[in-house]
Amino acid sequence: MLIHALSSSCRFVAGVISRERIPTFERMLWRVCRGNVFLRQADIEDSLEDPATGDQVYKSVFIIFFQGDQLKTRVKKICEGFRASLYPCPETPQERKEMAAGVATRIDDLQMVLNQTEDHRQRVLQAAAKTVRVWFIKVRKMKAVYHTLNLCNIDVTQKCLIAEVWCPVSDMDSIQFALRRGTEKSGSTVPSILNRMQTKQTPPTFNKTNKFTSGFQNIVDMFSMVFAGRYIILLMGIFSIYTGIIYNDCFSKSLNLFGSGWSVRPMFDTRTLDENKVLQLDPAVRGVFNGPYPIGIDPIWNIATNKLTFLNSFKMKMSVILGVIHMLFGVSLSLFNHLYFKKPLNIYLGFIPEIVFMASLFGYLVILVFYKWLAYDAHTSRNAPSLLIAFINMFLFNYNDPTNQPLYRGQMVIQTLLVLIALACVPCMLIVKTLVLRRQYLWKKNLGTQNFGGIRVGNGPTEDQAEIIQHDQLSQHSENDEHEFNFGDVAVHQAIHTIEYCLGCISNTASYLRLWALSLAHAQLSEVLWTMVMHLGLSSRSFGGFVVLSIIFGAFAVLTVCILLIMEGLSAFLHALRLHWVEFQNKFYVGQGFKFLPFTFESILEGRFED
Repeated sequence: MLIHALSSSCRFVAGVISRERIPTFERMLWRVCRGNVFLRQADIEDSLEDPATGDQVYKSVFIIFFQGDQLKTRVKKICEGFRASLYPCPETPQERKEMAAGVATRIDDLQMVLNQTEDHRQRVLQAAAKTVRVWFIKVRKMKAVYHTLNLCNIDVTQKCLIAEVWCPVSDMDSIQFALRRGTEKSGSTVPSILNRMQTKQTPPTFNKTNKFTSGFQNIVDMFSMVFAGRYIILLMGIFSIYTGIIYNDCFSKSLNLFGSGWSVRPMFDTRTLDENKVLQLDPAVRGVFNGPYPIGIDPIWNIATNKLTFLNSFKMKMSVILGVIHMLFGVSLSLFNHLYFKKPLNIYLGFIPEIVFMASLFGYLVILVFYKWLAYDAHTSRNAPSLLIAFINMFLFNYNDPTNQPLYRGQMVIQTLLVLIALACVPCMLIVKTLVLRRQYLWKKNLGTQNFGGIRVGNGPTEDQAEIIQHDQLSQHSENDEHEFNFGDVAVHQAIHTIEYCLGCISNTASYLRLWALSLAHAQLSEVLWTMVMHLGLSSRSFGGFVVLSIIFGAFAVLTVCILLIMEGLSAFLHALRLHWVEFQNKFYVGQGFKFLPFTFESILEGRFED
């Protein structure tokens, strides 16, 4: 700070202070100096950066005139107290001009340096922007590699890493080749060793898919990951084509490929046919009914007034038949799972009671349906008993109903025996299996064998009976060893499974009636669109009928796509998905596994990598 003497006794101080402190600063100068100072201040328009905090603040420049050294000391202390920045100012006008010119020159130089620095930084950032994506990829790959290496164990010699990993058996040769190639490129003299280990741990699930099957596998994975089931859902379109054939339904119309088996000539003459729009045919009359249609339903039913009653009865029976066959197939698949995982107890006390329970009740119902179709013809159909009433009386042991006669001789004995067999399967699944599991646990516990690290110590009197477990056996983890047997938990789990299966057989069979409901809804919607929309265009016989037909066909096509293909197609897909996931897969599909997530840079870069 330089003090400029305006006269022999007048001096001044110049500096900068925060704008909001000016009023307080002025009062403090006035009181301390007793009014013997003159303050002149002006606001700085541009904001300045505070070097301490980095915030933008507004300041004012000031100049203070005073006399004497004592006031000089007071003014300087007040400036320090208010954190004002004091700047030197030359005494003569010539020196002040030179100093201002020098400051302007330095400002220009600094501005030039800042501009050049900004340009250089911009060029560096532009060059880095071209490769920043590559840098991110490299960093992520390096991070993933080092993270995976951190999961490895260090050998006792501190010279190699040991890693236990899961890999597909079909890729073992590829892994060996990759290890050899890595050894050659790294210049290592010690080759990598790949040893296949034996373990009882549950392996991750790996389903090899392609672009076509990956979508279907993703749908299955949404339900739960495969563990105790190895069934792959087939294309649902095959089933829809099959049901379309047996219902003889193609674009809501029946196909007359083999000719109808019904004839009106044996009962009515030409005059009667011309005078009546609706006539009732009696299949008992010779020549009226010539036999069933070779494949599917006779197309003549498409114009019959009672077609809905006939088709509903037929489709309901077909839904139950397909449902029972589907569920029996699901239970049969559980046998392959038990054989694969070597669980004979689940076969004798799980699979056999389950298949017997379902076959003795609902398998018998399917047999009754086919028996009634074969045993009763057009002449005896009036006296045919109701299957619904017969099946209900089977559980009520009611065989004295005069309104519903037996279908065959010995029906009471056979049905009573089947119900008793089904009831006997329930305690077999509920109680016997639980007691056998408890007995097996106590038998293993009484052996007194305990594992200590890598040494298995028995109850033998000599040390020769202690054997060292090999390295590949050290990684074996049995589920029975990890979890203590709890009789209560096992009993509750088995009770839940048994109740769920027994009640599920009833509810699941009823759920398959949705096949009939979907077919009925689709058929009715198709018929409504045909009769209420398309029929209007076809019935027009005027000169402009072609134009009217074109317009109506456009509306018919739009409604068909929106209602039948999109809405009904989605509904059918969801119902079919439920029948697969719930009614079918709960017979064998556990879904307690975890997905195989191999180390791939693609999944890491896409953010799909999971630890």
